[in-house]
Amino acid sequence: MELETFLNLPKQEVARIVREAGPKVCVFPINGTRRWFMLEHPHVNEQDFAKSYLEAMIQCYVRLYGLWFSYGADTVLAPAFGPDLMARGDEYTHMAATGWVEMVNHPVFVDFCDTHQVRVRFYGDYRKVFQDTAYAYLLDIFDALSARTEKNDQHRLFFGLFAHDPAETLAELAIEYYQEHQCIPDKRVLIELYYGEYVPPVNFFVGFDKFAAFDMPLVATGSEDLYFTVAPSPYLTERQLRTILYDHLYARPEPDTDYSDLTSEGWTLMWNFYRANQGQTLGIGKRQRISGFWYPLPQVNIPDSFA
Repeated sequence: MELETFLNLPKQEVARIVREAGPKVCVFPINGTRRWFMLEHPHVNEQDFAKSYLEAMIQCYVRLYGLWFSYGADTVLAPAFGPDLMARGDEYTHMAATGWVEMVNHPVFVDFCDTHQVRVRFYGDYRKVFQDTAYAYLLDIFDALSARTEKNDQHRLFFGLFAHDPAETLAELAIEYYQEHQCIPDKRVLIELYYGEYVPPVNFFVGFDKFAAFDMPLVATGSEDLYFTVAPSPYLTERQLRTILYDHLYARPEPDTDYSDLTSEGWTLMWNFYRANQGQTLGIGKRQRISGFWYPLPQVNIPDSFA
């Protein structure tokens, strides 16, 4: 199928094609949210910033997760909080904690979980981090949300909280399992213990900003397709999502060429492309001089012969 044909299919047809290709696990950390909010809501005053920002983000999360589910994704892993965010200071951490309380009880999010039949779980070392701190109350809130959505059976949304370094937690889980069962847990069992239920290998990771994939312990196999948006995650469009799905379904799965059978014309086209791009590296970027944000540089030259 050609890209333009795929882009013009009805949404239900795209979702059917995606589902028929097997359960899809997407890792989608929503990043660049403060930049997005301040660009799209420039007139919010300082006193109303936190409240307006949290309200906008709840609406944004529901739209984006709903978009993935409506296009056939089965499971979304959402790395959401880690040491890097806490390093921004107590004020930001407090706002983030308040945001979780607001979101799990917000009518829009509650309706989203009910309408899409979304089962919500949390993974990572958040219990170790939050217990015995001023944010320990979040543990009961997370548990309550998981229990409230436990019977939802159409989609799954896993929030990653401090899932950056799972080694010690996995060791503890393995020891506890061995003590109870007198055998070493296999990978599937470890996944179930860590995530609360089995999660298949990740199919694609969609990040933003500098190229880095993170916070998907045990389910990253090296076979997942990596994509990075140039604009912050909240700017993701339906057309953009469709191009990602098309690339995942049609462009990348093609079997590797048997180069022993490649024609001289094929070798010439390959040579022209590599010669035109010798010295180019995807992921190279610069800091914008005035605003200071990092942006990727264009790195691919398409030879005229490709036309």
